[in-house]
Amino acid sequence: MEFIDTHAHLYVKDFDGDRDEVIKESLNHGVRRILLPNIDLESLQLLLNVCQDYPEICYPMTGLHPCDVKEDYKEVLQKIFDSFSQYKFIAVGETGIDQYWDKTYINEQKDSFRIQIQFAINHNLPVIIHKRQSYFETMEVLNEFKGENIRGIFHCYSGSVEHANEIIEKGFLLGIGGTVTYKTSNLDKVLPHIPLEYIVLETDAPYLTPVPYRGMRNKSAYIPLIAQRLADIKQTTVEEVAKQTTKNAIELFSL
Repeated sequence: MEFIDTHAHLYVKDFDGDRDEVIKESLNHGVRRILLPNIDLESLQLLLNVCQDYPEICYPMTGLHPCDVKEDYKEVLQKIFDSFSQYKFIAVGETGIDQYWDKTYINEQKDSFRIQIQFAINHNLPVIIHKRQSYFETMEVLNEFKGENIRGIFHCYSGSVEHANEIIEKGFLLGIGGTVTYKTSNLDKVLPHIPLEYIVLETDAPYLTPVPYRGMRNKSAYIPLIAQRLADIKQTTVEEVAKQTTKNAIELFSL
């Protein structure tokens, strides 16, 4: 079986002491490729260093995370966009809207999201969307680009069947991670209605660790646990989950 972790932050300091061991463990668990979304300008070089150290395993994406949007977001975005002429990024992100932590820069978040969507369209790249307590605001911005060739992933999906179908209709896949194993998750009621063709697997490592390791550092080697829970919910095999979600990721990112 081959898996792809479509969302992991292996460049953060949490992995500085054992990054090589973490990646080797992932490979031993069938996770052959790990996709790394950037969050801000400061972390960009760290991300690139990891991808250069582990070519054909780690693939870079870059964007400005909504929680890192401040007054200077346009200048930051320009510097991030300038890096696309020097490196091959497979997607724009993660970007989006977050109203959970701080609403101070909500208008700037929306504009940053808008600018990054347009950049992705212009460069024919997928968009990795972070949405937290902002479904309607996120969809409102996406509706501004109706008719455009937009595609990507709604990272860490946890919404309703109705919202999932609306997202899929817009050309996006659902990123399913460790929260699918939580008792408080509603995904066991949602995912039976969503075909595997619209799902990819992710960890968001080092965050959102699946059961039975919840509370510990997350890592890409836990992707099979997420896949098994998804298989149980959809009453299929983990082999089928691995096959279809890997195919989905390869096609979306042209891997």
